[in-house]
Amino acid sequence: MSNHDFNTLPSCGDFDFRIARDGTWFYRGSPIGRKPLVRLFSTVLRREDDGSFWLVTPVERGRITVDDAPFVAVEMRVTGVGRDQELAFRTNVDDWVTADAAHPITIRHPRGDEPSPYVRVRGMLDALIARPVFYDLVELAETHERADGIELGVWSAGTYFPLGQAEDAA
Repeated sequence: MSNHDFNTLPSCGDFDFRIARDGTWFYRGSPIGRKPLVRLFSTVLRREDDGSFWLVTPVERGRITVDDAPFVAVEMRVTGVGRDQELAFRTNVDDWVTADAAHPITIRHPRGDEPSPYVRVRGMLDALIARPVFYDLVELAETHERADGIELGVWSAGTYFPLGQAEDAA
């Protein structure tokens, strides 16, 4: 669905849905416990250029609240090594995505100085990489000397993704 089509749909205003930072979906303040239902809703989730999140059906749309990212990467599979390595991530709604140029790994600092890692899932929708998965990712990191210090990064599908500066061990 193009943005033009999206904008012509009747808006129902704000739906009382919220996606928590840990990936839990809530409706009217109560967690949605049925994973197939959450997965279904996730397939109609869109993000606008202004950063707002919407559930979009063929006949209507409504804005929802997302605390951080709409998905969480809860598992990682590694194939190959070095520049030939591929990193695939499974989200909390059981989508698999391989990090590549179209699905980059990024590091942001939404909560101050603590880095938060993300992988693009589809469109403009990201998955927060769960802390244990991020630790596994860092274990795979290579070091690269830069003018401003040593950078840690990983390769996936022929693309290099910087993870951050390594602490000076001296």
